[in-house]
Amino acid sequence: MAKYLLAYTGGVMAPSEEERQAVMQAWGEWFEKLGPSIADPGNPFGPSATVTGSGVSDGGSSGLTGYTLLNADDLAGASELAKGCPVLGAGGTVEVYETFEVM
Repeated sequence: MAKYLLAYTGGVMAPSEEERQAVMQAWGEWFEKLGPSIADPGNPFGPSATVTGSGVSDGGSSGLTGYTLLNADDLAGASELAKGCPVLGAGGTVEVYETFEVM
């Protein structure tokens, strides 16, 4: 079994407290469905910077908004698990990456 990074882009913050609670409930329900597949539920990202050989600039160039780390048998299985992600309902996307342990 390998680990897969789900990298979230897009989505929007719900405007009201009631809507934010509904979104958090959707995330909780999705995490419950994933069960033992979750290696790290992750978190949303805040402010970011891009570091290059010539310096640092405000903002990340990728537009990532959060992550989750899953255990899955293969990329297809991890991608299938990602289909239920609540960020998709808010106009966002999920990119799925296999990770490799080298250290």
